Amino acid sequence: MYNLSCYNPGSFILAGIPGLAKFHIWIGIPFYVIYVLAVVGNGTLLYLIVIEDSLHEPMFFFLFMLATTDLILSTATVPKLLSNLWLGSQEITFTDCLTQMFFLHFSFVVDSAILLAMALDRYVAICFPLRYTTVLAPQVIIKLVLGIVVRSFLAILPDVFLLKRLPFCRTRIFPHTYCEHIGVAQLSSANISINIWYGFSVPVMTVVSDVIFIAVSYIFILRAVFHLSSQGARQKALGTCGSHICVILMFYTPAAFSILAHRFGHSVPRNMLILFANLYVAIPPTLNPIVYGVKTKKIQDKFILLFTLKKTQ
Repeated sequence: MYNLSCYNPGSFILAGIPGLAKFHIWIGIPFYVIYVLAVVGNGTLLYLIVIEDSLHEPMFFFLFMLATTDLILSTATVPKLLSNLWLGSQEITFTDCLTQMFFLHFSFVVDSAILLAMALDRYVAICFPLRYTTVLAPQVIIKLVLGIVVRSFLAILPDVFLLKRLPFCRTRIFPHTYCEHIGVAQLSSANISINIWYGFSVPVMTVVSDVIFIAVSYIFILRAVFHLSSQGARQKALGTCGSHICVILMFYTPAAFSILAHRFGHSVPRNMLILFANLYVAIPPTLNPIVYGVKTKKIQDKFILLFTLKKTQ
């Protein structure tokens, strides 16, 4: 019975942010505001892309996917964080923990792949403008989307089974606010070498390769832009890439910082690492629709038109 309960733990305890328990209520307020902004911003973006025929282009279809994935990422983590901080609801069932972990990592890998697809879109639009509609035809977009989803699903699904095979007899108190693969695996008393190596190989095979291909695509884009004879044409071409570059920096820079901090920042307090990890999953989904709303004129125009119509009704 003891072994059976080890391999089928009923629940874990998410300890929240250690050392900051008396500030939990105040910490929850900005996260609540950030989450509401993420839902409203991404929801508005999804609505505009669906109802406006002029936004039915490959770039906006990828943006639709990015907004959807951002909603999944923030919803998978922030509501549980708020219930922990405000209501003291620290318990999470083993099944819910695995589900949260899956959608957290799945969203991250999908986001990275979407950014690569958007880089491909900008590459074709700038380097082969006359062939844009042919290269990125609807059937090609569908294949890209299926490839992104299938790749991400197959990459993250083994994490679930790698955790389910482990015994959890030592402790079930997890010093964090959400479940992530290696953190949960470290609660086990068994050898987790396979989890560590697989957890290391997935980002290398997916996210790191995406970053390399994005960098290569922008090398070709910049090369094509600076060969344009007109200064105005160069500025317009670079302007179309501005929002995408901002989102890339917002996505990959905190991720790289978080990985380096966990790997080398042994002197950084644990509560600061956990707080930063929560900001990382909450802030990019909030800022992405704002960046695209500010830097993409078509979205600006439709957004203004939407609220102008609402006021006149």
